[in-house]
Amino acid sequence: MTITDKVTKKGLYIGGQWLEAKEYTSLRSPYSGETIAEIPIATAEDVEQAIQAAEQAKKVMAEMPAFERANILEALARKLEERSDEAAKIIALEAAKPFTTAKGEVERTIETYKFAAEEAKRIHGETIPLDAAKGGVNRLGYTVREPIGIIGAITPFNFPMNLVAHKVGPAIAAGNTIVLKPATQTPLSSLFIAELLEEAGLPKGALNVVTGAGRVVGDKLVTDPRVSMITFTGSPSVGIGIRNKAGLKRVTLELGSNAAVIIDRNVDIDKIISRCVTGAFSNQGQVCISLQRVYVHEDVYDSFVERFVDATKKLSLGDPLNPGTDVSALISPNDVKRTLLWIDEAKQAGATIATGGVAEGNIVHPTVILNADRQLKVSCQEVFAPIVLVNKVKSVDEAIALVNDSNYGLQAGIYTNDVDTALDASEKLHVGGVMINDIPTFRVDNMPYGGVKESGTGREGLKYAVEEMTEMKLVVWNRN
Repeated sequence: MTITDKVTKKGLYIGGQWLEAKEYTSLRSPYSGETIAEIPIATAEDVEQAIQAAEQAKKVMAEMPAFERANILEALARKLEERSDEAAKIIALEAAKPFTTAKGEVERTIETYKFAAEEAKRIHGETIPLDAAKGGVNRLGYTVREPIGIIGAITPFNFPMNLVAHKVGPAIAAGNTIVLKPATQTPLSSLFIAELLEEAGLPKGALNVVTGAGRVVGDKLVTDPRVSMITFTGSPSVGIGIRNKAGLKRVTLELGSNAAVIIDRNVDIDKIISRCVTGAFSNQGQVCISLQRVYVHEDVYDSFVERFVDATKKLSLGDPLNPGTDVSALISPNDVKRTLLWIDEAKQAGATIATGGVAEGNIVHPTVILNADRQLKVSCQEVFAPIVLVNKVKSVDEAIALVNDSNYGLQAGIYTNDVDTALDASEKLHVGGVMINDIPTFRVDNMPYGGVKESGTGREGLKYAVEEMTEMKLVVWNRN
């Protein structure tokens, strides 16, 4: 039986049950255009039912001992490991993520749930030295962390399994319940995880998965007073809209980026080319911290461009299910059209297209653009496509200024052999994370991850997400 046989028609997952929807939509492969599943379209009534189920499960989850929450997450990780090839095929089918890259995402997802299981057992408070104040003598103070309640999770298409894990994992670890709205193009990964969590023993109603339009599902989650927190990964425009509507509920936003790396004059170019190519074109550039801008010292610029372009031309394009494919289709035909328009704008403005700049079907060839003005869309906006800009600079200080000349600030990287230069860059770069001697695309799943400016607010990474998803309560004992 093939993967598509198994996922021909799915239901909404609400209150521990798989429910038929009134209406379905065809989910098509971004690569082939073939229908791969029929996906339910949730109504406002369905979302209401999901929130009610999450509300009813709140007490069960809040009272569940930490070791039981950890056991459920550990069981999920084991089940996902047993079915890792199947999971990777689902990602490759619905997102057109090359199979080898999808396998890597599944491995990270397993690790993320393992981290979540560990964090479930580490949630702790602290004692407060109240006698440091005159009025605090003979009083004992301490803090505890309690689950925040219902979490509305809204996830994107580009990491449909691991970014769900970064919301569902810490939510369960902290004793919360969840209503999850996956991206319209990639719901199968979330529904698959719901099946595994059901097998792992998660209480009914603790996780609810509702698929459909953001204006129905997302708006209800954002505005409903029973939902205590929204955790969202997606575009800045949608994230800002969420924040404006959310009122007093807690909001974590992981938004856009046009991540950059700086190449200093003293760097061995041959050692970094492969890493930079991977950072620029992995998952067709559809990564929040994809390497989009490269600022190279003039002394090594020509050498870098020559080697980078040569390596880019060697990438294999094609079917995401082929293990040898490096680059496959963008998520939608509209994204292909937008990408080509942005490339054309750069050409018209005098930039050089060193390689790429064309599309075959929904596959945009990996594109390297030289001498792009900083006002161009490919430079100042998030391309979310296989495009990278390489520009020449006279100094690292000039490069830092150009990196900071952006509405975004998620992560940045610098390659240098000078310790002072590295430390200086780490202080001056206005981003959430600085990667020294690495690309900005570096991420492991237990590190704090988030940005500044239009890149969002709050931090993910299991420990840090648990803190976002719990409330601190102070307890004071009067011993007088």
